[in-house]
Amino acid sequence: MKHTTTSGIEIKEIYTSAKPMEETAGEFPFTRGIQKDMYRGRLWTMRQYAGFSTAEESNKRYHYLLAQGTTGLSVAFDLPTQIGYDSDHEMADGEVGKVGVAIDSLKDIEILFNGIELKNITTSMTINATAAILLAMYIALAKKQGADLQQISGTIQNDILKEYAARGTYIYPPKQSMRLITDIFEFCSKEVPKWNTISISGYHIREAGSNAVQELAFTLANGKTYLKAALDKELDINVFAKRLSFFFNCHNNFFEEIAKFRAARRMWAKITKELGATDPKAQMLRFHTQTGGSTLTAQQPLNNVIRVTNQAMAAVLGGTQSLHTNGYDEALSLPTESAAKIALRTQQIIGFESGVTDTVDPLAGSFFVENLTDEVEAAAWAYIDKIDAMGGSVNAIESGYMQNEIASASYQYQKEIESGDRISVGVNKFAQKEEDLIEGFNIDDSIRKLQTEKLSSLKAERNNDSVAKALAILKNAAKEDINLMPLIIDAVEKYATLGEIADTLRNVFGEY
Repeated sequence: MKHTTTSGIEIKEIYTSAKPMEETAGEFPFTRGIQKDMYRGRLWTMRQYAGFSTAEESNKRYHYLLAQGTTGLSVAFDLPTQIGYDSDHEMADGEVGKVGVAIDSLKDIEILFNGIELKNITTSMTINATAAILLAMYIALAKKQGADLQQISGTIQNDILKEYAARGTYIYPPKQSMRLITDIFEFCSKEVPKWNTISISGYHIREAGSNAVQELAFTLANGKTYLKAALDKELDINVFAKRLSFFFNCHNNFFEEIAKFRAARRMWAKITKELGATDPKAQMLRFHTQTGGSTLTAQQPLNNVIRVTNQAMAAVLGGTQSLHTNGYDEALSLPTESAAKIALRTQQIIGFESGVTDTVDPLAGSFFVENLTDEVEAAAWAYIDKIDAMGGSVNAIESGYMQNEIASASYQYQKEIESGDRISVGVNKFAQKEEDLIEGFNIDDSIRKLQTEKLSSLKAERNNDSVAKALAILKNAAKEDINLMPLIIDAVEKYATLGEIADTLRNVFGEY
């Protein structure tokens, strides 16, 4: 029987040698980690992804997670918020508050972070097409709280290219979307310099069915495209590249995932250096990891606790800077409070009890890990070379190349599950006739009514003339080569809604 990784890399029976490791952690090309002391200096950020229903309900969950010891917040937004519709829009029907929190205006952001000082935490927001609007709301709230914008830190995902390739929550055509992204790069480099302006995401590429090598290659190819777009705006790579971060999936194949993370750092260091980065901090790949949602099974859901632990351990051994662990019940519903707590405790046990944090890159020098890192890297470069030959990620996406490669890998994986060539415990082996049912977490459709009422009273209370004026200025600027971020912040501060701002840009940019 042939043994291979999920990417089809053949695993030998035994490994007896590897290329000698010369560099140490914290030095180019950062294979062994971006800090000299890694977790001996400080642990990764334990950042639990949460958001559902209304801002009021999500605020309660945030206070719960902070009380349990989470060290960073991560906001999930509902689909209408992600694609620029207010909760009262007909397109929002049935989706308000379902897969994340509903945010219609600055008022909702004020409620979402009620009792939480933004200067004291880092916040990650999984938002792409409407990233400029949500960031504007966050900045507006930080200003109201009296925080120093030069000091606040966090991350917006803001990675629109993978939306076209894998996930689908885009609004505008690719070139107009890229304009918004570079406007954010430029604005934040001056006004909010500690903010991570993009989290280039392989997570959703993997969730859509790619294998590990494709996740790595397509993510770095997209990252290269963002670097070039910023360079075209004459931004300094040694400044803006320090504020780019990455977001990877961690799947089931333990050693392949560790090799993927080590290869990613090495490859990104080479890409940034080739494009002119000389500052080591601009060459470093910093990344957040989330355990693999698509690996979780509805059958025997408690098995997912073990899967998540395995994946979290691989992410830590791979050198992640930040980690979210999934709830064991997520194949059935949004995570319950108890599942979210077990997920967080998983990270805390790895961090404080396992001993894997005591030394830098514990698997360095393993013949198997070093060879697998090289093979994953070589396979990923082959994909990047192909994408470069097409003229970069935008062309590769517009031609359907990335989408077709992901679909093909997804089909192959599913065939292996159905034939039994790949085992999924509790699904195609060791299955039970009677499943242990667990109580899911459900969101009521009445959320839409609540949000609609909040919108009505907001529009009755605000100065509608000043809103109309701010939106008209934004519309005219969108037709010119003007940075839109200050104008979006102005509109947000006057309590223009997310949908009103997104529609103003739709009228100029069109839809994809």
